[in-house]
Amino acid sequence: MARKVAIYTRISRDDEGEGLGVARQREDCERLVDLRGWSLAKIYEDNDVSAYKRNVRRPEFELMLSDLASGLIDGVVSYDLDRLARQPKDLERVIDVFDSRKRLTFATVTNDIDLSAADGRTMARVMVAFANKASHDSSRRIRRKHLELAMSGKSSGGPAPYGWQKDDPNKVDREAASHIRAAQKEILAGVRIGTIRRRWHEERLGHPREGTKRIAHHHLEHMLTNPRLCGYRTYHGEILLNDNGEPVTGEWETINTVKEWEAVCAAVAERKKGGTGAGRPVGRKYLLSGIARCGLCHTKIRGQINQRWQPGSKASKYSYQCSVVNGGCGKVGRVGEPVEDLIIDLVLEEQRKKAAEDGSPVEVRWPGEAEFQTVSDDIKALTAAANAREITVSSLLQVLPDLERRRDELKLERARFLRELKRAESIAEGIKNREDFRDLPIERQQSIILHSLSAVSIHPAGRGRRIFDPDLIEPIWRE
Repeated sequence: MARKVAIYTRISRDDEGEGLGVARQREDCERLVDLRGWSLAKIYEDNDVSAYKRNVRRPEFELMLSDLASGLIDGVVSYDLDRLARQPKDLERVIDVFDSRKRLTFATVTNDIDLSAADGRTMARVMVAFANKASHDSSRRIRRKHLELAMSGKSSGGPAPYGWQKDDPNKVDREAASHIRAAQKEILAGVRIGTIRRRWHEERLGHPREGTKRIAHHHLEHMLTNPRLCGYRTYHGEILLNDNGEPVTGEWETINTVKEWEAVCAAVAERKKGGTGAGRPVGRKYLLSGIARCGLCHTKIRGQINQRWQPGSKASKYSYQCSVVNGGCGKVGRVGEPVEDLIIDLVLEEQRKKAAEDGSPVEVRWPGEAEFQTVSDDIKALTAAANAREITVSSLLQVLPDLERRRDELKLERARFLRELKRAESIAEGIKNREDFRDLPIERQQSIILHSLSAVSIHPAGRGRRIFDPDLIEPIWRE
């Protein structure tokens, strides 16, 4: 009875995605199976999968080992030994299977190696060791090439990131760039990335990866905070610095200025910390939840659905109610829509008046700019002096860590300052009336309210009163 063997094919890179490399291996292996008079039971194929990288799992290789061990197949044919293994540990796993099952067959198109014999195993170990070294040397040369490209501000290849043209990754895609800048403004105005992600999915923005339904949250966050946006070159996820300690800039067109990019990164970082300072409310379903307070006990009031409401009914859909469960007195409540409409109108009117009083915008400068420039210049001068051997490296390292620490502190302060400045500029941009306001994401609505108000006090209406009285709604304006 003919032995049941399987074919294993693998190629590390399939840039065209057509599987031509593994197809050629399969044809040669099939001819060898026919010549030996074996029966082909199965074909295992790991296309575009590395056997050298330790963190890469080869699913078909794992399945092949399992089938060998369980007796479903009696041997393996591969084009060459390095197609099967480039890491010694993978070869040892194959040898362990050959130890557990005697008389297994292994053959390659290029040369035969008997893994059931000691001499064959020794030869296989030597060949895999050389293949591993060749992969290591190649990887080292590629890393060195990519580092050289990075230091010169060039791209290392690959598809153009979202925001740049597909056929020319050095030129900005104006339409995509406008979507990125609009999303960044929303972040500065308090909108969560999850909300932006849902909108991008509906509008089919961001080039989600093939086979996925929508863009992932961390992918969108990276798109909006990518150092490439302001021209910084990265290497292995970190901003690359030159010999003077300054960021390496790329040769592509930029979408943001450095200060704009720092402001967005600061806003994202602050939200990740979970803080909810002024102008940064947590996501809520109702506009005044946590902003409204009871006029009797001053406890925070939250919105709640009206259980009696039905579509088409005249009853209010939701209300703001002081709750005993939340530590309140339970004596104050008000239907939601009139209260919100009143507060929205008051806030928009106040912001219009303030804009008219301010007149033409005045350039606001960060107070720490002079100190930041001085510290940066000192670091640059000391580094240049050490490179020119005017001072010793030991002398440089005596003072450099403190200067770098102060520079990083000032950079963070600048980012926070710019974040607040940009947030104030964009918070009510483009809003003319209550309808425009209602069209905004709930996070941005809350940010606009908190930009002007610190709280809204709802006073009791008394028994039997049904007519909405705006005098019982007291806005607490920020000073």
